[in-house]
Amino acid sequence: MAAPAIALAALRPPSMVTGMADATESRRPLKTRSRVWAIRLAAALARAGASPNAISLASILFAGIAAAALAATGNVGDGWRAVLALAAAAGIQLRLLCNLVDGMVAVEGGRRTKSGELFNDVPDRIADAMIFVGAGYGLPWPSWGGALGWAAALLAVLTAYVRMLGGAVGLAQDFCGPMAKQHRMALMTVACLLLIGEGAVADYRGRVLGLALVIIAAGSLLTIGRRLNRIRRRLEAR
Repeated sequence: MAAPAIALAALRPPSMVTGMADATESRRPLKTRSRVWAIRLAAALARAGASPNAISLASILFAGIAAAALAATGNVGDGWRAVLALAAAAGIQLRLLCNLVDGMVAVEGGRRTKSGELFNDVPDRIADAMIFVGAGYGLPWPSWGGALGWAAALLAVLTAYVRMLGGAVGLAQDFCGPMAKQHRMALMTVACLLLIGEGAVADYRGRVLGLALVIIAAGSLLTIGRRLNRIRRRLEAR
């Protein structure tokens, strides 16, 4: 084990060892958790007494910043649109950072709470919806831009519902894609960065954001179907 991992593990009281396997069964598998910078950041937060629930709630704040920035992109000039797009991309990435370290502080840092599962999941659903709805209302398509954002938000929430449904019937939660959370946020981040150049190449029409929302909605629908089918097969194989 690397030195940062030892430092984080040392913060875990003996009473937290029991049940650790249960706590990690419903965690999304992420290679990022083994990165030195992530381990050091989580260890620093745990030493500072940061609450994992507060970190989870902070993800809503950053998602709100991203959503507000995206919602304003359709009503400003190219210069301000670039600033807002960068702010949205930063908000999305900070939201993901919160989603990463809250679990590390809770599990590896030994700061789990009895209500931790609630705080771990609900802010994620709120954050997803805020970002996609904000992007939808930022489209210069008053007739159906908002509807597209709401559709992407609903389907994104349903992917999580199906994942947790699998856990509720006694199966390991399935995090398969092609449009799991990390895929959705990666696509939105890329869309924000491409948005900066859209106005320079041609008149701004919201093409990049609109296409990103369409891909997220379609990919989420495919993910829902795939997860449901995998749950069905596992239940039938019991």
